[in-house]
Amino acid sequence: MKRFHVHLHVADLSASIAFYTRLFGAEPARVETDYAKWMLEDPRINFAISTRGATPGLDHLGFQTDDAAELEALKARAATAQLPMQDEGETTCCYARSDKHWIVDPQGIAWEHFHTLQDIPVFNEKPASTEAGACCAPRGKPLSIPVKSTTSCC
Repeated sequence: MKRFHVHLHVADLSASIAFYTRLFGAEPARVETDYAKWMLEDPRINFAISTRGATPGLDHLGFQTDDAAELEALKARAATAQLPMQDEGETTCCYARSDKHWIVDPQGIAWEHFHTLQDIPVFNEKPASTEAGACCAPRGKPLSIPVKSTTSCC
């Protein structure tokens, strides 16, 4: 079963954690100095916030899958959109190792499809790019192919 994913940039992590904890009626599943994540069951959502973005607001949307087969099905469906796709394969970001790919909608909103393989103790195992925000979400349109990011994401 898939889980909807939303990642926002926030200016004040503590204030945002307090707000979303009250809004969701649940504590975050993970809190770091620059990041927090709620894994809600009702609605089924992976909601993440971080202070790594340049401007507060939406970073990207996506779907987290429970297994590799679901991820492959999403990849096949995304391919029918006839827009360039960035396939990162196994990568690290947002304190997790995941298999993922990205597609950018016609408005420039990045969509991430990923299957989390394991938690990791750091935000990212690769050196941070000077252009990277919270994540490696592709920016703008069109996405140039082939793309192999030097940073990784949620």
